[in-house]
Amino acid sequence: MKSFAFWVALVMGGMVWAAEEKPQAIVVFLADDLGYNDTSAYGCEKATCPHLNRLAEEGLRFTDAHSTNSVCTPSRFSLLTGKYAWRQKNTGILPGDAKLILPTKEQAATLGSLMQQAGYRTAAIGKWHLGLGSGKEPTDWNKPIAPGPREVGFDYSFIMAATADRVPCVYVQNGEVVGLDPADPIRVSYQKGFRFTEEQTGAEHPELLKPWGRPSNKQHADTIIDGISRIGHMTGGKAALWKDQDLADDITRAAVNFIRESRGQRIFLYFCTNDIHVPRDPHQRFRGKSGLGIRGDVTVQMDDSLGQIRRALAENGYENSLIIFTSDNGPVISDGYEDGAAEACKGHNPAAPYSGGKYGLLEGGTRVPFIVHWPGHVKAGSTSSALICQMDLGRTLAELVGVPVPTGSMQDSEALLPALLGQSPTGRSELVEAGNSGSARALRSGNLKLIATRRPKLYDLSSDVAEQRDLAKERPEQTRELLDRLKAIEQAPAHP
Repeated sequence: MKSFAFWVALVMGGMVWAAEEKPQAIVVFLADDLGYNDTSAYGCEKATCPHLNRLAEEGLRFTDAHSTNSVCTPSRFSLLTGKYAWRQKNTGILPGDAKLILPTKEQAATLGSLMQQAGYRTAAIGKWHLGLGSGKEPTDWNKPIAPGPREVGFDYSFIMAATADRVPCVYVQNGEVVGLDPADPIRVSYQKGFRFTEEQTGAEHPELLKPWGRPSNKQHADTIIDGISRIGHMTGGKAALWKDQDLADDITRAAVNFIRESRGQRIFLYFCTNDIHVPRDPHQRFRGKSGLGIRGDVTVQMDDSLGQIRRALAENGYENSLIIFTSDNGPVISDGYEDGAAEACKGHNPAAPYSGGKYGLLEGGTRVPFIVHWPGHVKAGSTSSALICQMDLGRTLAELVGVPVPTGSMQDSEALLPALLGQSPTGRSELVEAGNSGSARALRSGNLKLIATRRPKLYDLSSDVAEQRDLAKERPEQTRELLDRLKAIEQAPAHP
């Protein structure tokens, strides 16, 4: 039976939640480069994802949810800080040895630190790509590394420093490289034109590469690790190197262990799979399991990780769990490797019915899958067209767990708890979308979409979801109004 406090909370508009009504576990499951139309939950039957299907069948599926950027580092920055990444310098796609770009707990609140404040044990597991260390000197991978996840609100971390196609290809647990042999120190460099004498690169030794690990551009033709050439240069640390086919299992195991070890405590899990980002090297048990080649196979692998995490929650007393599934940005099919994805995905538009994808400003770049699952609080099998953004999780979840957002934090985040739980069809009224560089931006205002490039473009998504008909010349006043509004947002954050 619902408590009296819970009904009072509802009467007050959801601003206060009874302690027993807060989720025992909150999980943000962040896929990588997964498009709106890449899974069976959103219509792609060639990549069957039974665990994601079940999540959608038992939860709420959003059709107008977004990342802030169409590339990874800035979108992750926004999710954790509640702030547009272009408001801060050096928030583009980071190299593997970049310094930490998130504010520490002493500087501003992050999603992790807000959950800590609410009494949750917090973890960041999987792809990080937000920098490590202070940057005063080059990162020394052979010593404890700080600041990192611990300093921004995570009690436990088991992460990849950057992306799987960037060195160093090692796991960092609570600030230390896992399995490092002190007699074989790690050295990393991203200097242009540099290479270590003993290093073997994809450009010089193509015979050492797996068929799907061959680079399609110079950027990915550096150090060879596990038969795949990477971005950047690395030597040493042989005992600590990951095996790409085990990567999904390794990080999922870390998440499952965190859930088991936290039994009886409230937990917040920020889980970031590498799938379906390149390099794509799925475990043998997933090879050929989709109708979309290697890219579809890692999508099925991603779904398996979701299933394992859900099973661990159920087995460890976390029936009262809020799970949010989404992707860091829109899709890309071929991205740095000759892995056969382009051929296998012919006829498949991973962003359908939208145009564009990763790196760009069209809707496919930031409109991502977004499913919310919380039994007893979210109507099973429901759909919402509310405009929401991952950046809104900061203020929204803070409201849910009953902690204040400090002044100066979460400047662009909006508290949208009724929309997140499907209790209201109303979400944001506007959203700024950014691409790879962040310098060119777009503005969503209701169903109108302004792309503020050198020659502005205007689209009406209510009748043109694929952004095929530019209305800027037909509606010059409306175009100018939106340009002025975008400039005003850029100059003045929504919250002090």
